[in-house]
Amino acid sequence: DWVLHFASPASPLDYLELPIKTLKVGALGTHNALGVAKAKAARFLLASTSEVYGDPLVHPQKEDYWGHVNPVGPRGVYDEAKRFAEAITMAYHRTHGIDTRIVRIFNTFGPRMRLNDGRAIPAFIGQALTGAPVTVFGDGGQTRSFQYITDLIDGLWRLMRAPVNDPVNIGNPQEMTLLELAKRIIRLTGSRSEIVFRPLPVDDPKVRQPDITLARSRLGWEPCVDTDDGLRRTIDWFREALRS
Repeated sequence: DWVLHFASPASPLDYLELPIKTLKVGALGTHNALGVAKAKAARFLLASTSEVYGDPLVHPQKEDYWGHVNPVGPRGVYDEAKRFAEAITMAYHRTHGIDTRIVRIFNTFGPRMRLNDGRAIPAFIGQALTGAPVTVFGDGGQTRSFQYITDLIDGLWRLMRAPVNDPVNIGNPQEMTLLELAKRIIRLTGSRSEIVFRPLPVDDPKVRQPDITLARSRLGWEPCVDTDDGLRRTIDWFREALRS
């Protein structure tokens, strides 16, 4: 049996609106899910996040990097909830012998994301498809690494079947700036939207790129979906969703 713990707000819009609930699901929710895994002698997966690295001072980010997080900033409710969740997961592994897995998920996209999700790709696609200005925060020079959803699922499946208890990065090491992403989405949608710039949110990470050496060596995994191909599939889905 497996217990897969994915519960948590993940969009900044959500966890900034629900800060206490975000902390509770990372703490109490993870504790409860681990209790089920213990009672059922089940393998346990914690869906963690690249946000445990905060605004990193090491680039790209390897699993042995402890991160650079502002624990009292507005984003800290999500970052620290996941960091605590990792800590209690490893405590259950060491104390109770639970067979645990921790995946640090980097930026992921695909069909069925909410149009008003608040994250870059659905926001840019929604704005481009409706002809609205595409909103980029800061100067757009901050970087992210985007993986398509099917690559993430493949990585999760491989991790659950591999004897790896320590955290593993699952993400696309192909890094790009958010300004580059905005221009790419405008091109792929055929939009005439202009790009507008807004102030950068507090504690917004300047860089984000996974080192996936561990995933390659222990899981035999790396992303295979080209970013533009994934964006086209996602754009097609959003276009149909907007029509309906």
